[in-house]
Amino acid sequence: MQMNAEDRKFLVIADESEECRTALYFAAKRVKATGGKLAILAVTEPPNFDHWIGVGETMRREAEEAATQMLDSLAEEAEAVLGARPELILREGRTSECLAKLIAEDQAIALLVLGASESGEGPGPLVTALSRGRGLFEDRPIPVTVVPGGLDKSAIDALT
Repeated sequence: MQMNAEDRKFLVIADESEECRTALYFAAKRVKATGGKLAILAVTEPPNFDHWIGVGETMRREAEEAATQMLDSLAEEAEAVLGARPELILREGRTSECLAKLIAEDQAIALLVLGASESGEGPGPLVTALSRGRGLFEDRPIPVTVVPGGLDKSAIDALT
């Protein structure tokens, strides 16, 4: 299936890290330069608290509210670059499973943009899984761009 540049989506995985914001800025600049759309995915883990249903539901609602606030914050940053609001997607489950399912469902997603952590703890779970060759996207492989977390905006501007 041939896709027009304005129809393709760049997807960024949302979290609270600085490398996420770096990846978001990179993706927004690429979308602005090459056309297309930007989508941001936030995933909440289901609460593992089965003893009291009410407590589990409260935890789920709080996680969803926090993820929504994070998405809104990231959307504002992207909108400052793009001049348009990105698509915001909120899912519940394991990040890798939600990501694989979304990519299988949305044929417009053409590129995944991830930020790599520069901490001594490794680059992050998705980057690590991809570098080890684990098939996160077996149904429909897509290109992945890994943006170093320490890249500053002026370096990204020079690349895009």
